[in-house]
Amino acid sequence: MNEFGPPEAIVLEDLPLPIPAAGEVLVRVAAAGVGPWDGWIRAGKSALPQPLPLTLGSDLSGTVAAVGPNVSAFRPGEPVFGVTNPRFTGACAEYAVAQAGMIAHRPEGLAEIDAAALPVIAATAQQALFDQAGLQPGQTVLIHGGAGNVGALAVQLAHQAGLQVIATASERDAASVRSLGAGRVIDYRTARFEDEVTGVDAVIDLVGGDVQARSFRVLRPGGALISAVSEPDRQEATRRQVRAAFFLVQVTSAALNRIAALVQAGRLVAVVGTVLPLAAIRTAHEMLEGTRPHPSGKIVLRVALEDSKGASDTRARAHT
Repeated sequence: MNEFGPPEAIVLEDLPLPIPAAGEVLVRVAAAGVGPWDGWIRAGKSALPQPLPLTLGSDLSGTVAAVGPNVSAFRPGEPVFGVTNPRFTGACAEYAVAQAGMIAHRPEGLAEIDAAALPVIAATAQQALFDQAGLQPGQTVLIHGGAGNVGALAVQLAHQAGLQVIATASERDAASVRSLGAGRVIDYRTARFEDEVTGVDAVIDLVGGDVQARSFRVLRPGGALISAVSEPDRQEATRRQVRAAFFLVQVTSAALNRIAALVQAGRLVAVVGTVLPLAAIRTAHEMLEGTRPHPSGKIVLRVALEDSKGASDTRARAHT
């Protein structure tokens, strides 16, 4: 991105091959995930400072091409997955620099496409349920957007942890959400969830707006409203004697290792909806914008180098 704007503002350019600094790893990218935060960054609406020019993308999987000083956990040739940096930029390229503390070894059995789909959304779901809401087995959670990227993983993780799971989704997606572990699915198009449930221990808000505001009504006293979208009304939380919080996900090697272990154990499945080549990144962002239809599930870009000169190249093609 040389300037913020619509998907048409994304341009393809040749850039110098990145050089990893201390604590960083250069990754030859096999696949890069695309999520809503990428659209916010592209449009100039990120909650974090984003100096231009920048390369889009945070989620990635690939192979270590080189390591910077003070990196001992990774070696060239090892398969890895994770996130580039706290600004969530740089992954939509043939080579990307990632902080060593934000990637992990990709285990056997976790495909490159699935690995690129998981890091941000799986860590968000994990942290919302357990680090933020503090849910325990036997408790009840209402997950808004159960068919969405984070929601589908949150439903799986909650079910695996022994929680009673209620989710909101469209009738079209209800069967899929139930198959992931939701005991009850409320069709948000035909029913108001606050008329259907009450006394839940926590609400995981992945929608925001009016849905978030109405969620206070279903919580028991002492319950928690956790949003990955926007800051809840703290005064309303105090009035209803509940806890409310907005959080930004922290993707770490430890979190990624936990996610990898769940995948290996068959307890977590990546829900990938669309796989496109890197050159179709504008199409991916049109899907994010809703101007181009796409199936449910994560959008992933398959990255393929156009030559075989490898990591010794002085220039690599990247989406900027």
